[in-house]
Amino acid sequence: MHGAQPDEPVVPRQRSLIRAALALVVIVCGLSLRWYGFPLGLPAFVVKYGGSLLWATMVFLLVGALAPRLSRTQIAAIAAAIAIVVEFSRLVHAPWLDAFRLTTAGALLLGRIFSLWNLVACLIGIVAGVWLDSHVASFGQDRILPRRSKLNSQEAGSTRE
Repeated sequence: MHGAQPDEPVVPRQRSLIRAALALVVIVCGLSLRWYGFPLGLPAFVVKYGGSLLWATMVFLLVGALAPRLSRTQIAAIAAAIAIVVEFSRLVHAPWLDAFRLTTAGALLLGRIFSLWNLVACLIGIVAGVWLDSHVASFGQDRILPRRSKLNSQEAGSTRE
């Protein structure tokens, strides 16, 4: 079968699309938290660290969308490495980098002030991303693929007759 295409690429493509869609939802949640958290009276702790948690969840989902064949553990490791690098980059002060951090995009993407608590929030966000990804993936599989137990019980019933 020289020119035949395998059916397998459909699953990684679908996984990428689901993760990208989830990342968009997380981005909207994070921006909403940053823009409306204080006006709604949420505590500063929730706004600041909730934003960091959602940022790391977004990173996990985007890495997963870009590399759908990696395991969740591998995606989580890459997301954690990105979070650590970004957090420690806040200790680097170059004029162009500080100028970027003063923009809205720079503050949202890189942050401004180094904090080990941000790393804790990011690690929790990555764990939340793993949990979200695994639950959405299992939900999607139930909708797309027939359950094995039903097939096996139907096959078992048909062979007994």
